[in-house]
Amino acid sequence: MSETSNAARGRGISALEFALAAAVVLGHNVWRVLPNEVPILAVAALISVRVREGGWAALGFRRPASVVRMVLIALAAVVVRIIVSDPIEAVLTQFWPAPVAPSLVTSRPHDLGWLVTTLALVWTFAAFGEEMAYRGYLTLRGADALGGSRWAWIAATCAAAVLFGFGHYYKGPVGMVDSGVAGLILGAAYLLSGRCLWTTILAHGLIDTAGVFLLYLGLAD
Repeated sequence: MSETSNAARGRGISALEFALAAAVVLGHNVWRVLPNEVPILAVAALISVRVREGGWAALGFRRPASVVRMVLIALAAVVVRIIVSDPIEAVLTQFWPAPVAPSLVTSRPHDLGWLVTTLALVWTFAAFGEEMAYRGYLTLRGADALGGSRWAWIAATCAAAVLFGFGHYYKGPVGMVDSGVAGLILGAAYLLSGRCLWTTILAHGLIDTAGVFLLYLGLAD
């Protein structure tokens, strides 16, 4: 088989993986016919890159070229996310209802036990799991399917951000758009850091941690 045929076959497999992963996102969040997409996609990601690329570095699990630069990019993403969130919600709630809070926020008092449990979920399920699924796996396979160019990575980042918005379908239209913007910010940080997933794991974790502490301290609803 020629090199061109191998490349085309690889792009086809990546397109199929991306389509199936997108169906999993919609299947859980919109159609409610599948379990939560994050564990499914995380496992699929680990298996896929192990088989196709031979290691998990393809997802972004690599040593950053500069730890300082990685941290600065992550912190910049946190700041941008915090700055844009309220204006987005303020504008969109003129047309749609306010976003629905996650059940974890509303289901029990914001006591110390809630704080510890919620932070554990933030750094495992949300920061690690969602970043592996969306920034790592979906972006990788989307870019592969489009040929792997610089513009392919940008387009794949945007597509993954849209799916990240659908991943928060339960929040309603405002929450979906807001989460999609968050996906774009995290995706930009991923690309700017040389596709180092630790950057977005750190940024995602810090963003959610800030929100959790504001709730715990009674400074947010």
